[in-house]
Amino acid sequence: MTLQKEIIERLGVKPTINPEEEVRKRVDFLKKYVLASGTTGLLIAISGGIDSAVATGLCKRATDELTAETGKDYMTLGVFQPYGDQVDIADSYAVAKAFDLKHTAETNIAEAVDEIALEVEHSFKSLGIPRHISRAGKGNVKARTRMVMQYALAFDLNLLVVGTDHASEAITGFYTKWGDGAVDITPLSTLNKRQVRQVAAYLGVPDSVLNKAPTAGLWEGQTDEDELGIKYDDNSDYLEGKDVAPEVREKLEKQYLKTEHKRSPIPGI
Repeated sequence: MTLQKEIIERLGVKPTINPEEEVRKRVDFLKKYVLASGTTGLLIAISGGIDSAVATGLCKRATDELTAETGKDYMTLGVFQPYGDQVDIADSYAVAKAFDLKHTAETNIAEAVDEIALEVEHSFKSLGIPRHISRAGKGNVKARTRMVMQYALAFDLNLLVVGTDHASEAITGFYTKWGDGAVDITPLSTLNKRQVRQVAAYLGVPDSVLNKAPTAGLWEGQTDEDELGIKYDDNSDYLEGKDVAPEVREKLEKQYLKTEHKRSPIPGI
């Protein structure tokens, strides 16, 4: 078996999808897990990007159906988490409006992140290596701070925290360990980025979100494709079993092997 086939099999990506069938399967998956967990619904952080928009649409359908079927109130809580002023925060609110979310909250992470970064720099200084926290390091602090806030809300409201990771992120390890990768359930995990976009169009995700450049929002001007040096179309082609340029294959497979620790259980002895 080639490494490409091994990766595709492990991540569960299909060469083609029917968006309607995928939505039904994933909504049912969420409903079943909520019922089994004894929780009262789902929490989804709405970043303004396409992945969280799709997850929001799936969550809202799941909790609406559970409420109708059981007679009990189930909720989807949408959380907006800007760092200071977020230039595209309107897209987050547009997603909430498109899916008629009744419950939303905004938790600005700026003060918490800046305080953590300051304490880290104090530690550097005490070690005799005065320096500022790196841009990537602070980006990871942002992702992890967001999850701390999500879980604080979810704990007291008895909600499950929903992740937005999908196969195109999994193959590259393009998420923060114990940040956006630290969730209770991932309804997009076997879709590649192209398929996420297909499901988004089917669900009615706003055009402003559907057509924007993917970004993790870790610093101003950051985009996924620029940071990785790999186009999502190439990434999706690879995961659908198609031929890609040798340099793309090499880069994807190298990144996959390099980030194995993110996909594996915590080692112990």
